[in-house]
Amino acid sequence: MKFKIKKNDIVQVLSGDDKGKTGRVLLVDYKKMKVLVEGVNMHIKHQKPSQNNQEGGRINKEFPIHYSNVLVLDSDKKATRVGFRKETKGSKTITVRVSKNNNKVI
Repeated sequence: MKFKIKKNDIVQVLSGDDKGKTGRVLLVDYKKMKVLVEGVNMHIKHQKPSQNNQEGGRINKEFPIHYSNVLVLDSDKKATRVGFRKETKGSKTITVRVSKNNNKVI
């Protein structure tokens, strides 16, 4: 299955406590079908002191959410579904992601 959400896409959250928030995708986990969005689904993680973190303590951290709970924002800053279209460039045929709202390349 081809994923429609990629790293560095700007997405909008559709459900949950952070509904309506937007953020940039930091990580896509294809096996678990989850995405890590910047500033969304923040939780407090307790961390022990270590060599890297001398103090330890409570750290705010983003946790992943399921990819079905986000939609990609297109160039008009509207949440849109994503489709695929084949385009030819010279002798090569490439597949590009397309907004379902306005058929523009994302």
